[in-house]
Amino acid sequence: MQCPKCHAPMHTYNRNGVQIEQCSGCRGIFLDYGELESLTRLESQWSQAAPPPPPPARPPMGGVHKAASRAGPAANPGGGAPRAGVAPPPRLPGARGRR
Repeated sequence: MQCPKCHAPMHTYNRNGVQIEQCSGCRGIFLDYGELESLTRLESQWSQAAPPPPPPARPPMGGVHKAASRAGPAANPGGGAPRAGVAPPPRLPGARGRR
């Protein structure tokens, strides 16, 4: 069979019982009457059968990231205020802060 567009040879493929003709030159796909509807129906059945994906994993709550728990110049290279997103350590009862 020849492609009606570019006249290159056509190859026939079987996909789930549907005969699909594809041109080896322009790579066009040609379907007979009703084959597009059959492929669409098969695709919708396949996509409905798939279970929903699992929810993404969440990091544990309440933990401190190792990089944020380091003390010293590496934890706060510029000195002064702590880095954004890093909470200061909790204050102990009876401890007095700097004034």
